[in-house]
Amino acid sequence: MTSSNVKKSSLRLLCAAALPVMVLGFSASSHAAEGPEPEMSVTYNVGVVSDYRVRGIAQTSSKPALQGGIDFAMKSGPYLGTAFSTVKWLKDVNGATKGNYEVDLYGGYKAAIPDTDFSYDVGVIGYRYPGNNSGTGNGPLPAGTFVNANTTEIYGALTYKIYTLKYNRSVGNFLGNLSSTGSQYFDLSAGVDLTNGFLLTPHIGRQLIPNQALNGNYTDIALTLSKDFGNGFSGSLAAMANNARAGTVANPGFYRDTKGNDFAGDTVVISAKYTF
Repeated sequence: MTSSNVKKSSLRLLCAAALPVMVLGFSASSHAAEGPEPEMSVTYNVGVVSDYRVRGIAQTSSKPALQGGIDFAMKSGPYLGTAFSTVKWLKDVNGATKGNYEVDLYGGYKAAIPDTDFSYDVGVIGYRYPGNNSGTGNGPLPAGTFVNANTTEIYGALTYKIYTLKYNRSVGNFLGNLSSTGSQYFDLSAGVDLTNGFLLTPHIGRQLIPNQALNGNYTDIALTLSKDFGNGFSGSLAAMANNARAGTVANPGFYRDTKGNDFAGDTVVISAKYTF
């Protein structure tokens, strides 16, 4: 694949419809203290996932990943956070020799709309891959040159009761793809409370990446069953599918790595997390 066609369709869960970070299932702390909501809070989390997927696309070549994060939130609406994960796609997809980690930095503002069932969330997120030399120049670039995979997106979400519609847009090149400024991701999800700590989350998303020689656009769906076990422990089971074009070894598509593996295939993902 050329440097303009390699990709990893990104962030979290994004993370799902709450904060746009790495998805370990759900983000709410399971041991929040009872009583009045504090004016500000800081929470930490660590976890593992059997196959780190972002928007349905494998980030660790369908292998497990270690993840963690820190979140700061104020009752008045502003929030900041960072999330960490091990990754493999920079080397397996973009031909990099450096880049084993993803660090996401995000911040925004979220609040309820008075006297309605609506709330909103707006912000910015940066996906950073420290030291990466992503995208070896074997296409329009001179051999030996590199395209930095670091990406920044702005986002906005509108929630009505259990339904959330979210929109992400890149403000520069998207994950090492040349001329991909303005890449977009549309995310529609719902959170269905099944009681007893169980939450069912159906999701459908649409990724658009402009100006690529191979078609990187696709639609993904997911159905996630999560469970809050209490005392900070949670876990999830997610079934994911998409129509991303992997092609064949002889005629590769956008979502096939340098070893000829399809990194957009349908899968089931298990995750576990501890929040404190």
